Amino acid sequence: MTIKPSPDRADRHPASVAREPWPRAVLARFAPHQLDTLRSLVLPLLAGLGVALLLLVFALVASEVFEGDTRGLDAWLLQTAQRYRTAHPRFGEVMRDLSGLGSSVVLSLLVIAAMVYLALLSARRTALLVAASTLSGAALVHLLLKPAFGRARPDLAFADHAAWGMSFPSGHASMSAIVFLTLGALVADTRSRWVERIFILAVAAGAAFLVGMSRVALGVHWATDVLAGWALGAAWATGWLLVAHRARRSERTDAGDGRRG
Repeated sequence: MTIKPSPDRADRHPASVAREPWPRAVLARFAPHQLDTLRSLVLPLLAGLGVALLLLVFALVASEVFEGDTRGLDAWLLQTAQRYRTAHPRFGEVMRDLSGLGSSVVLSLLVIAAMVYLALLSARRTALLVAASTLSGAALVHLLLKPAFGRARPDLAFADHAAWGMSFPSGHASMSAIVFLTLGALVADTRSRWVERIFILAVAAGAAFLVGMSRVALGVHWATDVLAGWALGAAWATGWLLVAHRARRSERTDAGDGRRG
């Protein structure tokens, strides 16, 4: 007589158990309100760490530039970009178009459109914070840092066109990072799937990268100007997004209290 294993034993066999991925299994042990509390504590800490690291990168680049240790690399990239533009005229046209995405006119229009849209959604605090982050970032770069460092732009002989103002840090790179990353993060926050959020943030970061790269390719900025601008802009955007996140939570809380009242 053959004894068949009971269904319970078969179900308990390791080969028959579908194992969940470990992150999902760990998170499943937490109640929904515990997960919300965990996110509210961990995410600001990670964002704050990111801001600190980005500011450290900016400080290190600024130190190297101030000491003159980046002249060789900057000059080599500048001359390489000039040679490539000369050999491929179409390349210069494409770079000018990309550079235009980071112009003050385009970025201002994007910020105004975002503010109006947020106001229509009754997210007025967030709209004001978007304006504050952009205006304060522009003042920091153009009124404080550029005059403080006083770095001259590359010689016009290596540039595609003349550009005004001081060189360090790059205004196009820093302001495009502030605007694109801020708006990208606000849009990503409206999506529930992580793959959508990552895609939106990647597009925003890619746009800021292309704007900064175009400034080096056109010979109107040293490469280290752009690197410092990216680091500063990303840090500035992340810091203000933390403030905006708290403002939006406060708006939701106020709206909930109003409905209950």
